[in-house]
Amino acid sequence: MKKEIHPSNYRPVVFKDMSNDEVFISRSTINTRETIEIDGVTYPLVKLEITSSSHPFYTGKQKLVDTAGRVDKFMSRYGDRKKK
Repeated sequence: MKKEIHPSNYRPVVFKDMSNDEVFISRSTINTRETIEIDGVTYPLVKLEITSSSHPFYTGKQKLVDTAGRVDKFMSRYGDRKKK
């Protein structure tokens, strides 16, 4: 690898999927305020709402990820149009 091409804060960071609590470690320059300890090592923590481990396209499961009640709001507004 060439020297002096990566930023100085390029380090291992933990990314955590909040929908299924899966974590993975990757290298990144992202700034974080939180940390997490894994196997006795403290890493910066980045919380994500959805990753490839929970996204329906990658898992093959249809799962509604509704963080703001958008699906309920839609259903109450438009409901089931087939009943009419």
